[in-house]
Amino acid sequence: MKTVSTFFLLLVCTVGFGQNTGVILSNDIQIKTAVLPAPDADKDGAMVYGYNAAGKIVVLRDGSNNLVCIGDDPNKEGISVSCYSKKLEPFMARGRELAAEGKNFKEKREIRGAEVASGKIRMPKEPSMTYIYYGKDENYDKSTGELKDGQFRYVIYTPFATPESTGLPIKPHAKGMPWLMDPGTHRAHIMVGPFN
Repeated sequence: MKTVSTFFLLLVCTVGFGQNTGVILSNDIQIKTAVLPAPDADKDGAMVYGYNAAGKIVVLRDGSNNLVCIGDDPNKEGISVSCYSKKLEPFMARGRELAAEGKNFKEKREIRGAEVASGKIRMPKEPSMTYIYYGKDENYDKSTGELKDGQFRYVIYTPFATPESTGLPIKPHAKGMPWLMDPGTHRAHIMVGPFN
C-alpha cells in the first residue's frame, strides 16, 4: 500500500510541476500574448480577455474591430491563446459561463446545443474564423509575452455543415489539409492545422 501511495504522490508532484504556476502576468504581457494568433493588421484593435489577480477571466482591453482574443489560462499546462470573430462571442461567452459553473465538455456541448436549437444562442450564418496559437511552457518568455516554436491551428465555424454540403472529409488524410469536425451539429467547424 505504501508503494501505491508513494507512486500517486510522485504522479501528483510531477503533474503539478509540469503545469503553469498560476502566476498572473501583467495586463500588458497578457494582451501581447493573447493577440499572437491574430493577423498583424488586427492585433491592436482586438478585444482581449485575460485574468485578474483573483484568477478570474475579465476584459483587459475593449476592442475596435471584429476580433476577440482570449489570453492563456495560467492554470493549464502549455501556452494556448486564441482569437475569434465577434459573431462567435455569444457562443464562446456561454461556454465560459458554463465552465465557471463546473460543467464538463459534454455538459457544455449539450447545454449550448439545446440553447442554439431554442434560439437563445445565435450562431453566425456565415463561416466565422478562430485563430489559435499554442506551444510549450519552456518556450514562453513571461517577460516579453513571446512564444518560440509555437504552432497555428485554424478553426472556421460553419454551423450544421456536412461533408455533403462542403465537400470536406471528416478527418485529414494529409498534414495541414482542412477537414470538417462535428459535422451536422451546431458546432460544426473546419479544422486546419498541423495534424494528420
